Amino acid sequence: MTSSEADLQLLNDARAWAAQDPDPRTAATLTELVKLTEAGTPAARQDLEDSFRGTLQFGTAGLRAALGPGPNRMNRVVVRRAAAGFANFLVRAVAEAVPGTRPRAVVGYDARYNSDIFATETAAVFTAAGIETFLMPAPLPTPLLAYAVRALECDGGVMVTASHNPPQDNGYKVYLGRHAVEESGRGAQIVAPYDALIATEISKAGDLASIPLAQDGWTVLDDGIVQDYGAATAGLADRVLFPARDLKIVLTPLHGVGGATAVSVLEAAGFTDVTLVSEQAEPDPDFPTVSFPNPEETGALDLALGEAMQADADIVLANDPDADRAAVAAKDPDTGAWRMLRGDEVGALLGAHVVARLAASKADATGADPTGADAAGVEAAGGVFANSIVSSRLLSRIAAAAGYAHEETLTGFKWISRVPGLVYGYEEALGYCVAPDLVRDKDGLSAAVLIAELAAAAKAEGRTIFDTLDELYLVHGLHASDQLSIRVADLGLLDAMMNRLRVNPPESFGGSAVESFVDLAEGSEQLPPTDGLLYVTRDLSRVIIRPSGTEPKLKCYLEVIQSVGSAAELPEARLAARAALDQVLTDVREALGL
Repeated sequence: MTSSEADLQLLNDARAWAAQDPDPRTAATLTELVKLTEAGTPAARQDLEDSFRGTLQFGTAGLRAALGPGPNRMNRVVVRRAAAGFANFLVRAVAEAVPGTRPRAVVGYDARYNSDIFATETAAVFTAAGIETFLMPAPLPTPLLAYAVRALECDGGVMVTASHNPPQDNGYKVYLGRHAVEESGRGAQIVAPYDALIATEISKAGDLASIPLAQDGWTVLDDGIVQDYGAATAGLADRVLFPARDLKIVLTPLHGVGGATAVSVLEAAGFTDVTLVSEQAEPDPDFPTVSFPNPEETGALDLALGEAMQADADIVLANDPDADRAAVAAKDPDTGAWRMLRGDEVGALLGAHVVARLAASKADATGADPTGADAAGVEAAGGVFANSIVSSRLLSRIAAAAGYAHEETLTGFKWISRVPGLVYGYEEALGYCVAPDLVRDKDGLSAAVLIAELAAAAKAEGRTIFDTLDELYLVHGLHASDQLSIRVADLGLLDAMMNRLRVNPPESFGGSAVESFVDLAEGSEQLPPTDGLLYVTRDLSRVIIRPSGTEPKLKCYLEVIQSVGSAAELPEARLAARAALDQVLTDVREALGL
């Protein structure tokens, strides 16, 4: 096809899309882009080409892209086709599993642009397909949708959200339940092969006119679902084993949908001294006070930290916009400055706290000593701790010392939540599952309850959460981690960098020889294949390099371990760990050709 033929095809595709687009705004945008492209405006042609460069691909993360017209953007046409394909999958899966049973699905949404429209039209498509459909009553956190899938015994769930992506994005997360998936996946996000099966059905959906849209017939849930989730989440707090509630909390939902639910849950759990960051308290799809609505990003917690210093708070809790992640900040006694804890630090703290809760609960039930030999044997009861492979190895040591099994999974809670017998799981990107029987996904609200509980318990003993971390390091070694993220404009560069490492594998990192190398693409009995490389050196430093699954980034995860003999050695061990991480970072950059 010549250049002129390609241009003509692009313009014809755009006109055809605009003619069927049910959204007058995106149709008008497309019509204007066509006019500007015909007038020779390069930027308009580029935008048009990007919008029609293939079809937005449905995968294990569902859909996520910028809002706009065309098959490569998030819009009402793409969402209706996705809903139709998912509906067809559910109808077929339930018919095969339990013939004669009517499928059930629940749809939730956040407060981003078009989220409510996408959710309502999904409910209309589901209903027209014969699915008994429930629509959440308001913009609510993702964990509430995951909870509802199981609480309402649904076969499927959809959450319209782009989580912590920029304001211009939206997305479509898909969950399975009841008859549509095996027990371990009920209430969890999809994994292979379900993504491919659903994608195939989406590809068969046809043009918009062929997709029936019900005018009514779905059930808009009342606030009872929110109250049930809130009561169950607040009920996780153990007032008998951990009665301390003296904790001054500053909380920010980062303009997302978690604020009201988080405050309600914390107060119901007994943590009544909660101050919301007023500038970020209400949902706002523009996220006006942050450059990027992700608590991991530099500057995202500045307002919360300022509020905490002014109020002399004990702790800052932050959720991302759909509240499935939780961040923690506190005043570091070593420096006197407030800082956000790394996800691995919070992951270890919560893991140790869950161990303590289970040990205390077991002792309370049996009258046994919750330490030493009496603490062992939980593994036999099916208790398993888990984290993603790129997260710290500290949790595995905490679990082993307490007699629990531990598993590593691929990145993502769609894998962590499926671990049989899971009692606690986390990943370093601020995701924590502290109540898998309640929400089979990461949940920033239930995590906040247990974070508050462990922080209050430490305060009651005259300690801080940093003191608790130090105690873990004295027993298990100082685990220090860091990351290097390389954002690219051309996705082909990610393949080039991974190929460079496979062709010329590094022989050492930080002056320590590589003793173990695993190409994760080959898979193993423990892990399905994934694009990633894992190196462990003689001194137990670990480097994992992989392309991001949701962004155009190459992500490098680094961890070093320093033995610590006494509390007096901790300052020197921290300096040594930082120096070791810097050396490893330098070697990673060199290996990547940066």
